[in-house]
Amino acid sequence: MEIWAYNQYNDQREVQTVNDENVTIGRDDGNDITLKSQFVSRKHARIVFENGSYFAESLGLNGIVVANRSVPVKTRVKIGYGDEIRIGEFSIYMMKPSSKRVEGSTHVSSPRKRVVEIEQQMHAELLERLNLRVTGQTGEIDEQLVMLVKRHLSEIIKSHMDEIDDEMRKYLLQEFLWRSVVTELARRSTGKLMYSYGFEHVGKDDNKLEKTIARIIGDIVGFFPLQLRPHTFKDDIALIEKDWDSQLKKTTAHISPELRDYIVYRLLSNEIEDVVLGYGPLQDLLEMPNISEIMVVGKDRIYIEKDGVLQNTGRSFFSDRIVESIIERIINPVGRRIDRSTPMVDARLPDGSRVNAVINPISLSGATLTIRKFAQIPFTIDDLIERGTLNEKSANFLRACALGRKNMLISGGTGSGKTTTLNVLGNFIPEGERVVTIEDSAELQLQHEHLVRLETRPANIEGKGAYTIRELVKNALRMRPDRLIVGEVRGPEALDMLQAMNTGHDGSLSTIHANNPDDTMLRLETMVLMAVDMPIRAIREQMVAAIDLVVQISRMPNGRRCITHISEVCGIDPEDGRIVIEDIFVAKPKTDEDDLGELKHTGYIPPFTEELIRKGYMDIGVFT
Repeated sequence: MEIWAYNQYNDQREVQTVNDENVTIGRDDGNDITLKSQFVSRKHARIVFENGSYFAESLGLNGIVVANRSVPVKTRVKIGYGDEIRIGEFSIYMMKPSSKRVEGSTHVSSPRKRVVEIEQQMHAELLERLNLRVTGQTGEIDEQLVMLVKRHLSEIIKSHMDEIDDEMRKYLLQEFLWRSVVTELARRSTGKLMYSYGFEHVGKDDNKLEKTIARIIGDIVGFFPLQLRPHTFKDDIALIEKDWDSQLKKTTAHISPELRDYIVYRLLSNEIEDVVLGYGPLQDLLEMPNISEIMVVGKDRIYIEKDGVLQNTGRSFFSDRIVESIIERIINPVGRRIDRSTPMVDARLPDGSRVNAVINPISLSGATLTIRKFAQIPFTIDDLIERGTLNEKSANFLRACALGRKNMLISGGTGSGKTTTLNVLGNFIPEGERVVTIEDSAELQLQHEHLVRLETRPANIEGKGAYTIRELVKNALRMRPDRLIVGEVRGPEALDMLQAMNTGHDGSLSTIHANNPDDTMLRLETMVLMAVDMPIRAIREQMVAAIDLVVQISRMPNGRRCITHISEVCGIDPEDGRIVIEDIFVAKPKTDEDDLGELKHTGYIPPFTEELIRKGYMDIGVFT
């Protein structure tokens, strides 16, 4: 059999023939398959043949991943030909011997690599024609420029069509069909027009091909029993992925050579247009609702978080300069800048997605871009219940606390869902109240009529003109807010927020990074000390008077976001002077899974419950 080893960093494939029924894989030269990487153990894994089946066994401390499932050390799973085994930056495949492979050839360029190479060549020719040889920057994009790019690009692609071999055409066809199916599924689920891989009406023949493609995509989507609702997108995609290979084989068998060439031409055109006019290989990733985060490391590594799991997309940019130009294309409209003197920037996309970029000399891995996407349709409390973030009783309790103007801190780690939860709770605020939000990058999607949104601003090139969260909190207090929502408390603004909560702005909300409710109090205490030197006892008295509830949220290893604690800040212990936290709802770990169970009432009923019941915001049934 053959072992194929793909290096995801440089896109090189090594093919090695092995005869053993016990194939060892690791960093040492004594292994049958040697993977030179610091992320690979000396003897990391092996493939064994027993009782008529092949098994992949994990030997290294870091384990292996087989078909997207983690395999811990000293355990094994059954595998078949073509199953992916991920070890470090390598993807390993056990394959049947290929009679078509040229003997003695160990390094084979993949079809995707060859497509990228020819796209890069076409892109260089386009820049030459547009007189943009140095940077590839297009400046202000207008209709005339778009038409010019399309005209030149059409001529360039047609001149290179003969260089595209059958493997490359097959890869492009499969890529096009998958992207189109996801786009169509998103369109049907949300009712919104997504980024389109559709075609322009160039002529009668092209129009016929368009209709054929629309019918093919519609047939594929229509074949599956899909729910087609915004927040069932994950399940619908999983259903399509499960039978995608067989469906793809049936579909491609009926595609004519003429249609195949047309699809190849248009996909190449779209991808190069995206580099010149849009966000390059990130363009369609930004439109896919099942992708929650995009991470770019240099020009060759683009990762995504899909359904809570990190994956390497296998995509790449043409050059480091292209990455930097796309970063500039993102940050320029929001008045931010990035250069060697200011190598870090926080910004946002028009839809509110959070963007962080770091370039040289700070980033030694090349330009680094992280985009945390926002849901195109904001989550509601029902969506969080459906996804298992909390249950109906705890949701009703939080709703009552928001209506009853209780001050709440939402605590959790990075990517745990703090902002999403804050957005959901913020939408419980009654319409008659004036809400002021303060954020580093405006992300909240509150559906509120009387809403004032404030966003921080960094210093200009002269080091002046900066407006921090603390300054905006102070200013917001002069804007007559009924509710104050601070996107995240991470510094001395904590003192101003506490004072606001203590001076008539009940029902205020914020988020904070912490691992549990007790840590939240300690972190907040530290942040206040960053602003003023005052006795710890006085700080704690301010905190107890200001904050009513801490909502703790965590992300589980399987990607699920789960509220683990809803706790009341009760007072100060007279013996040790610490802040007393009483848990109202707690989710306890399951005994047989690396996950948490349902939120359950602990038996503790906070004193303000009577007030919430009297005002009609809840009933005592939430605790039973």
